Amino acid sequence: MAPAKKRNVSSKANVKKIKIDLEGTVERILTSRKHANDVFDILEFLQSEKEKDITCAVDACCKLFCTFLKRKDLFIGKLPGEDEAIKGEHSPDEKYKIFMRHRYNNCVEILLEHLNHETHEVKESSLCCLMKFAAGQGLHPLEDLDWSEHFSFPRELVQAVVHNILSQSSDNSLLISRFQEFLEMEDVRYYVMSSIRDNVATVMDKSKGVVLPVYQSNVFTLMLNINMPSQDSELTNFMVKQEAKHEDWKAAKLHDHKRAFEKMWLGFLKYKLPSSMYKKILVILHDSILPHMSKPTLMIDFLTAAYDVGGAISLLALNGLFVLIHQHNLDYPDFYKKLYNLLEPSVFHVKYRARFFHLANLFLSSSHLPVYLVAAFAKRLARLALTAPPTALLIVLPFIYNLIRRHPSCRVLIHKPSSEDELLDDPYVMEEVDPALCHALESSLWEIKTLQKHYHPDVAKAAMLINTPLSEQEDDISEVLEITSYELMERDLKPTKSKSFPLEFETAAHLLERRGEVLGQHFCLA
Repeated sequence: MAPAKKRNVSSKANVKKIKIDLEGTVERILTSRKHANDVFDILEFLQSEKEKDITCAVDACCKLFCTFLKRKDLFIGKLPGEDEAIKGEHSPDEKYKIFMRHRYNNCVEILLEHLNHETHEVKESSLCCLMKFAAGQGLHPLEDLDWSEHFSFPRELVQAVVHNILSQSSDNSLLISRFQEFLEMEDVRYYVMSSIRDNVATVMDKSKGVVLPVYQSNVFTLMLNINMPSQDSELTNFMVKQEAKHEDWKAAKLHDHKRAFEKMWLGFLKYKLPSSMYKKILVILHDSILPHMSKPTLMIDFLTAAYDVGGAISLLALNGLFVLIHQHNLDYPDFYKKLYNLLEPSVFHVKYRARFFHLANLFLSSSHLPVYLVAAFAKRLARLALTAPPTALLIVLPFIYNLIRRHPSCRVLIHKPSSEDELLDDPYVMEEVDPALCHALESSLWEIKTLQKHYHPDVAKAAMLINTPLSEQEDDISEVLEITSYELMERDLKPTKSKSFPLEFETAAHLLERRGEVLGQHFCLA
């Protein structure tokens, strides 16, 4: 054990020595130009195989080149090649700045590669250094332009950072969570959204639309970390404050932020996604995406494609369509037809059963729906109830009762008058996909009558309610949405506590004592 401890102490001492040496190198370079070639020593450590050496070198590079940016010791304008600079007619000062600008570019390239390093510490320090370079370039641009007529922002550097964060081979969710700090700045957020859109188009077109799970997961995680402002007055935190025409800058306008946000999401969602990602997106769609889009109805294509996936994804897609219909006046006549076709036996056994019935209850809550449509839903649910488990029946029966309460015209399904020539066959067509053609109103809810003889007493009791006039008060189905077979069994096996019934309003006092006295007197007389 002792040797290992000694090696550990030795390792820490080496790291400390390297850090001190690099700091000394930086000071020499900043103090005198004759030590310019010492920058190669720092870059050499930056490419080391030891992560501690790399992090020390990153800190040194950050201090060195941020100082150069402030002192304007890096060449500004179109950068000539190093050979051209040596042979050309440049002053010693210009040659020095060209040399250092090339070393700065080398440093940026290495740091970008380190964003996909195997250790998170190297990734994080490289990211922070690159964003400090971005802030420095914003304040001290390396382009030779008239900044009174142009907006200064290091677009290319931010775009390169986004490109490397969105790896196709490694999960960068931890690094992206660190990057969220910079996304709180309005201008960074705006240009990151534009960079994501361009990167997704390039990568997905190159892959010909084939699903790339790791890459698309990184993109989704990055977009999920973007917190959009809700008012123009909230746009106050900028990495680069424009000296002139700040109000005309797109990054300073909420409308342009919404457009960039919308294009980013639409550009991502137009490609095929992993099935698990559909669920994640659809769950947050109405809260985190639609409110921040300038034209939410543009999501119709994605929601229609998501519905075609089937299962729980179809239901979640209908939830997004419902929001568009009610809040954004979307005309979508097939909505209830699609919801009707989701009612299959499997809906009682899926993970999202509770969410399905919660949303279905919301969709069918309007009292202005056509009677034939409500009758079709009630009849289909009643037919499915014949093979449903008890936990599902305790949801379905109150659900059907609520539909009848909202639409009294559907009571004809309960009180169906009989005639001598009444057919024994049910006219309802279960296989019909159009609720308008299934003949539900011509049928009855005989299935509920059948359930009155169900083996589970709670189900039989619930089915018996149809024999009595239904109250106007709707049943609260939220209490039974999450019930499980285990909970139902535990409730049945739990012994019922006997209730005490009051026999008199005022409790009798000294009853036994008085009776004792009377008995005593009786014995004395005897």
